[in-house]
Amino acid sequence: MRDVYGIAAFRSRQQVLRFEDALQREGVAASVMTTPRAVALGCGLSVRFRIENAERVRAVLRRENPGNLIGLYRVEQSGERTSLSPMER
Repeated sequence: MRDVYGIAAFRSRQQVLRFEDALQREGVAASVMTTPRAVALGCGLSVRFRIENAERVRAVLRRENPGNLIGLYRVEQSGERTSLSPMER
């Protein structure tokens, strides 16, 4: 089974929690998760969101302008294999 989703990776746990809250206030389903090893930067936590909501996530990013953002990534998991690619902001 293949799972595709987006993450927003930050250098600060506080920013992760603030951004998750900002997304949820906008009605965008989001959750905090452990950052995939492929990113290997930051605080170890990221905000997970449905890939279909990427444009809404970008809009919240532009409006909120959170500090410490490492980047947005598209994550594809198939079995035990995980691939990660940067998303344009």
